Amino acid sequence: MPSEEISGWRAEFFAPVASFRDPLFPGLSHGLPLPPPSTVRGLLAAATGQVSEPCPVGIAAWAEGSGVDAETYHPIAADGSNPAVSGKVKAIKGGMTIRDRPFLTDVHLTVWLPGPEGARIAQALRRPRWPLRLGRSQDLVHPLTVRPSTLRSTEQAVVGHALAPPDGHEAPEAMVYRMASGISPDRLHTRWADYLWCEVPLGRAAVREAYQDEEGQAVWLLTG
Repeated sequence: MPSEEISGWRAEFFAPVASFRDPLFPGLSHGLPLPPPSTVRGLLAAATGQVSEPCPVGIAAWAEGSGVDAETYHPIAADGSNPAVSGKVKAIKGGMTIRDRPFLTDVHLTVWLPGPEGARIAQALRRPRWPLRLGRSQDLVHPLTVRPSTLRSTEQAVVGHALAPPDGHEAPEAMVYRMASGISPDRLHTRWADYLWCEVPLGRAAVREAYQDEEGQAVWLLTG
């Protein structure tokens, strides 16, 4: 890969509790082990106040723990016989169910924001337009640091918990996850992509089409 250098920003976030339901398992309480790119883009859009933020971003994420709790669901009947009133669904016989909800604890998220668009988003993160959430509406996320970062093209870097395209590296510890890369503003269309991610942080390894920051961390700039 030709030598290339990109100026940008590195933003770090922390969420005490978060959950990311896997929509590929309808009707089941199956959670993802990290926030999908679409969720990260929603976080950035909340900061800027824009409808969406489709610019390229680098993502690394991991959680210190996980668990399962029970939640009460009130499904809406297909025939509309139990419409929502004042934000609550009218109770009907058999209309309430309890399901397990997987959740993550102490979630760490790092986002790399390249170029002028990255500078714009980094500025917005210092004074977000809307509350920042990671996943569900009650899962608030805390911005920790926003600082300049320089990305340099590389063929070897510390993979860590970075999110990579399927051909980004060949570390055997990594698994392929199919996740939403972006969602249309009307929420009617979802774009899907495969990503490599490893629960155990990986050290230096051969990488493809990647950059590294000043700490030697591998970064793949993912498009939405």
